[in-house]
Parts: sequence; C-alpha cells; structure tokens
Amino acid sequence: MELRSTAGGYIWEDSIQRSWDVVQEDAGGSLAGVVAELVQAGKRKRLHYDTTPLQRGIIRHLILVLDLSMSMSEKDLRPTRYQLSVSYAIQFVTDYFEQNPISQLGIIGMRDGLANLVSQLGGNPTEHIGALQALRKQEPSGDPSLQNALEMARGALYHVPSHGTKEVVIIFGSLLSCDPGDIHKTVGILKAEHVRVCIVGLAAEVAICKEICRRTNDGDSTSTYGVILNEQHFKELLLASCTPPASTKQKSSASLGSDLMRMGFPSRIVETSPSFCACHSRLSKGGYICPRCKVKVCSLPTECPACGLTLILSTHLARSYHHLMPLRNWDEVDWNDAKQASSCFACQLPFPTAPSSAPRLRVSVSGSTTNVTATAASGIATGGASGRFRCPSCKQMFCIDCDLFAHEILHNCPGCEAAAGGRKLSNGQAATEVSMATTSAYA
Repeated sequence: MELRSTAGGYIWEDSIQRSWDVVQEDAGGSLAGVVAELVQAGKRKRLHYDTTPLQRGIIRHLILVLDLSMSMSEKDLRPTRYQLSVSYAIQFVTDYFEQNPISQLGIIGMRDGLANLVSQLGGNPTEHIGALQALRKQEPSGDPSLQNALEMARGALYHVPSHGTKEVVIIFGSLLSCDPGDIHKTVGILKAEHVRVCIVGLAAEVAICKEICRRTNDGDSTSTYGVILNEQHFKELLLASCTPPASTKQKSSASLGSDLMRMGFPSRIVETSPSFCACHSRLSKGGYICPRCKVKVCSLPTECPACGLTLILSTHLARSYHHLMPLRNWDEVDWNDAKQASSCFACQLPFPTAPSSAPRLRVSVSGSTTNVTATAASGIATGGASGRFRCPSCKQMFCIDCDLFAHEILHNCPGCEAAAGGRKLSNGQAATEVSMATTSAYA
C-alpha cells in the first residue's frame, strides 16, 4: 500500500528533480514570466480564508509545548528539527500576539522524560521570544513525556476564568512518550476542564496523539492533529493555531446572554524619578497605572498583579474584533471584466495587461508540487484569471498584494473604508486616504 498525501509530495519525494523542469523560457526567450507566475501562484494559495462568522473566544490562554528530545536532532528538516522548530516557534509567538493582543501564552519543553518550564504564562511576547532564543544554545536530549507536559500545562491553565479559552499546542517529533502513569486519565481530566489540545507531528502519525486530539476537541482530530510533509506544511500547520478556535461550550437556558468581564484601560505615564513596577519589581520611569488599585505595571496587555484586573488598550480590543467578524473574501476577476479598472484602488499600481494569443506559461502550485504548462489560447479567449480581485461590497478592484495585506494585516477593505467617509474621492485621493489609515493602524 502506497502512503502518499493528495496535498503534495513528501519532502524526500519532491516532484521537481531538475532545475530546468521549472525554469523554462517563454515565447520571447525570457525567464521573467515564469518567475512571476511562480510568485503569483504561491500568493494564490493563501487567498482562501474562512469567513464564517462563528462564536470564538478572543481572550485566549495557550501553552506551547516543544519537543526537546533526541528525536529532534534529526536532519530531515533543515538544518535540524530542533533548530527549525525553535525558529517557527518564535514566528508563532509573534503572529499569535499580533492577532490575539489580549491573550496570554506560555512555553513548556519536553526533555529527559520531564517537562521543563521555558516561560511563564503571560502577555509579553518579548519575554517568550527571549526564552526561545536561549533554547538555540541548548542541545536536545533524552525522551519526551506527553503526560508530564500535559499535567504542567493543565496546572498553568487551572486559574483561567470561564470567559477565557484553555489551549495546548504541541510540536511533537518523537514516536514514543515516556509517561510515569496512565496518560488516558490525564486526557480525561483535560476534557473535563475544557482544555483543547492540538498537535503538530514531525515524524509519523502516533495513535496516542490522535486520541488526545480527538477526545479534547469533541471528536475532531482531523483539523487538530496533522503530520507535516515539508517545511512549508510545518509552518502552515503551526500558524493555523493563531486563529481562535470556534467556541463549543453549551450554555444552559438560565445562563443565556453575554458574559461580562471587567477591564481597565490605563494611560501611559512618564515619571520624573524611577519607581518599582508591580509585575517585575524593576525600576522604570514609564508605565501604566491600574485604575482600580493604582499600582504600576510595565507593559500592556496584562493582568494587574495586585487586584487581578485585566489591563489593555482600546487598540488591543479593536485588533481582536476581526476574528468575530472576518473580512469577506474578494472575488477574482477574469479577463472579460478586467477593463473596468486599469490600476489597483489601494496602491495605484497598474494592473497587468491582457496577454496576447501567443502561447504562455501557466504555473499551478498544490502543496509542494509545482506544475508548469503552456496554454495556446489567450487569456481573453478563455476568460482566465487576470490578477484582479473585486470586493463584493464596494465593487472596487485590487491587486493580489493588497488582497493579502487587507485580509492578513489590515482586516478592512480600503474601498469600503473610503466610501464610509461620505466623500466622493478620486482614485488617487482614495489611495492617499488608505495609506494614511494604514500608517495609523501600524502606529
């Protein structure tokens, strides 16, 4: 029986064996066309977003568990499983707090049959990234223990209030787990405490990993447990956990309605003389004052160490809202309707011109498989994709780069935002307004 995924070839079964299988000249003898098609095909893979409005928990408490055992020293991933996992974990922390600014994260490592705390559960990404960078200097050793890691994660998430989610994401590169007791009892406790576990496997499918994900995710192990095919697939599986999962908690008829929680929105202060902060006991001249107990903290978002009040900024709350009401997917425009706009509404860059009837190269990417074919008919005759994307609400056309930027970072349609201002703007004026809005969003 041949085991092969339909999403693409394995890392040792790459469909491209020779460089000249991809680098082919077009009709004019140039390589620029095929290179541009490869780049565009890679971007098209990321244009499929789940825009279903679901009830999601935007106040997340997540524990990232890293396998630091000897199995991570394998070199099937470049340079090693260990180094690549640490690099992707750093990127995961950055993307996690960018998309979930009012959430918290902690990191646990598995080595020598024990679970070691890498960083405490908190909302400061700088501390987590610093702890992960310190792991680069260490070497993997021993065997992992899933039970010890899950028990430590459960203890770290025990104090999480009912309005917050409890999640565990595990990067597991081994084929065994050295557990001191019955791991099935631990899984049963995790299920009773509503702790959701997602696992990214680096070697092969392990039965206990699939069982953990199935029992802690209401029988769904397909979307919560995956085995990587290559480096890119590894990155996609890990970063998929940055999106909050859909809420599965069932409310009784007596508790229907919204759950209210108290939050504080402090303003930043600058002192003439340094004073100690309540979170780290360090001297600093700047910080934030809790509106309830008047103690100073270093950075936001965080929980007040004195009274436990959640302290955030209004921008943090606004950045978390897009998970509940995601931006709708834009429709790809074919060449038959491409003449309606000559340039992108947002960036003002001109759209590509219609192709001639000469044969041209078409590149399709599926998983890790890249196919290069030549089509004799013109794009206009076949009605193919034109590289333009239209918002279904404002009917404005955008390029593929602005599509990615709007859905991944801005989470707003520039055309809809410009129309909401109540002014009739020209195309150039709208681009200026959009660039100013983007600058303020980053600030």
